[in-house]
Amino acid sequence: MAQKRSKAAHESTYQTKKNPVRPLIWVTVAVIALFLIIGIINQAQQKRGDIVSYDEPPPLDGQPVLGEPDAPVVVIEFGDYKCPSCQYWNERILPQLKADYIDSGKVRYVYINTLFHGEESALAALAGETVLEQHPEHFWDFHHALFAAQEDQNKQWVTVEKLTELAEAHVPGIDTEQFVQALTDKAAQPAVDVDEDLVDRYNVQLTPSIMVNHLLLPDPFDYDALRETIEEQLAANPS
Repeated sequence: MAQKRSKAAHESTYQTKKNPVRPLIWVTVAVIALFLIIGIINQAQQKRGDIVSYDEPPPLDGQPVLGEPDAPVVVIEFGDYKCPSCQYWNERILPQLKADYIDSGKVRYVYINTLFHGEESALAALAGETVLEQHPEHFWDFHHALFAAQEDQNKQWVTVEKLTELAEAHVPGIDTEQFVQALTDKAAQPAVDVDEDLVDRYNVQLTPSIMVNHLLLPDPFDYDALRETIEEQLAANPS
């Protein structure tokens, strides 16, 4: 009997010690996730230097525009739908930019496809350009949905089936058969080619890369620097 009581007491002690470990596991997972996010941002920031000034901003004919088409300053993102840092920028920085400058008509925002993650990047870009061609009024809804649907960078998630599912959910009135056929035929490939040419012409090395008019910023996540550059360009280009 003494041995049985000792075993029961031991099991009770074990249970008491084991249960508090579970919350610690979740805390550890959360900390690891935080460090992964920080690592992604740091990776995007490395190798960046000073502002690079070009003679003129990229030509923007045919590009998707968020905001007033004649806004005096243009903010251009070279981004990739497979890029976690681009997802972060679009979910954290873009809303602030929209509230501060785009909604007031001071800034227009343009997105240029940058295909740094292979075939999936190319397919996602093709889908975006297809929606822009077929239903331009719903492009930005589809654009945000693509980033929201992003999965692990090493996991293959950009498929025709997934893109069709997102199009059906976020592009009212889309002809699914026509959308799939356009992806199969790569009907919007010329638009993607234009973007790739701009990536080469402006020597874009990392995503996201952010330009304010003709100025390529060294750190896309430094919102204070972005705001300062916008203000300088607004002063230089009064409407």
